[in-house]
Amino acid sequence: MNHLKSLIREVPDFPKPGINFYDITTLLKDSNGLKEVVDGLSAHYHGKDIKIVAGIEARGFIFAPAVAYALGAGFVPIRKPKKLPAETERLEYALEYGSDAVEIHRDAVEPGQRVLIVDDVLATGGTAAASAKLIEKIGGQVAGLGFVIELDFLNGRAKLAGRDVYSLIQY
Repeated sequence: MNHLKSLIREVPDFPKPGINFYDITTLLKDSNGLKEVVDGLSAHYHGKDIKIVAGIEARGFIFAPAVAYALGAGFVPIRKPKKLPAETERLEYALEYGSDAVEIHRDAVEPGQRVLIVDDVLATGGTAAASAKLIEKIGGQVAGLGFVIELDFLNGRAKLAGRDVYSLIQY
């Protein structure tokens, strides 16, 4: 899958100096690249009885529904606070400076359902770890976490220790 790197635009100093941003919009516009990402993520989890694919806001929403379709599963969103209309569960988590939170509808997952969490990038792992805990809080079983890109140097996988973590591209 490393050939997919050629479809990702690297933008230096975005969103601030010293940060190298991996822009997936150039991958998304390539029909073969997009298909390969969806096929690659879904192939890893094929046959693992995934019932729900949860996408993390915002770029997880791009891939998660397509992966859900490929797996014959449903899709649910994990969102930033106050974006969902019905009763939600919320989980706050620490950031380097401050905190953030994720929410999901309380009825998004049935007890014991196997859930795959999908996002575009695994960086520090904070949002992914919080999302996994949130799924478990409402009774779901986290079957895995799939990412298009993993930034190895940020060691986000450590926050997901003991979980099935899969990424297509590593930097």
